[in-house]
Amino acid sequence: MDTDQLEGLVAQVHRLLVEDPDRPVTPSWMWSLGLYRSVVLVLFLLRQNPVQAAAGELFGISQATVSRRWTTLLPVVEKALAGHVPAPAEGSAGRVVLIDGTLVTTWDWAGEGTAMFSGKHRDTGFNLQIAATLAGDLLAVSDPVPGSRHDVFAWSQSHFPEAFAERDKLGDLGYVGTTIRTGRRRPPGRDRPAGDKEANRSINTLRAAVERAMAHLKDWKVLATRYRGPLTRFPNIVKAVTALAFYKKGW
Repeated sequence: MDTDQLEGLVAQVHRLLVEDPDRPVTPSWMWSLGLYRSVVLVLFLLRQNPVQAAAGELFGISQATVSRRWTTLLPVVEKALAGHVPAPAEGSAGRVVLIDGTLVTTWDWAGEGTAMFSGKHRDTGFNLQIAATLAGDLLAVSDPVPGSRHDVFAWSQSHFPEAFAERDKLGDLGYVGTTIRTGRRRPPGRDRPAGDKEANRSINTLRAAVERAMAHLKDWKVLATRYRGPLTRFPNIVKAVTALAFYKKGW
């Protein structure tokens, strides 16, 4: 994010804080850290996913202050950038849509472990569905679902089926049985025909672009390294990171 984009984001956050009559704080007195550096702190937490005590040492504030800034400003940053997220149907017009799922690992919170545990990945986390173009440009990110649910379920529970209903879609074998075009499974008890192997190879070559889009999204390390915060806050984090990814590209 360049300086102009950062300053523009801070200005939008300031406007929302001033205009919200129900918010108990205002930018004029809220922090010795200052609004600009407070927004930078939130972006740093999303980008690097450090423990809050370490972030506090870098910014010269206490862990408790870091926690308050994070809790207060994360939803405001998300709201400020929401208008920069294009509608999936609009962004995908005339394009082939690539679909893939990824697990964002989380702490194994007591009482949530079974729902969050992914047998495929042997770890706890959330399943996110990612949509991208053949050029590797991000189109959309779904709401998270517990990691125990497979990609077909996560796809069906997202807004993707409706948003991309009129688009050609490609996915891996995990989406067999949906409207997404996939490769072909090996027939039981037989070798995969040469034609199927070639078709699968072609699809996999094209699908590499969605993996690039996913890798760029996970440059925000809160999605790439283990998430330690309350699980109820994670959907807001996904929305904020998605909005930042589009905002950074100039949407």
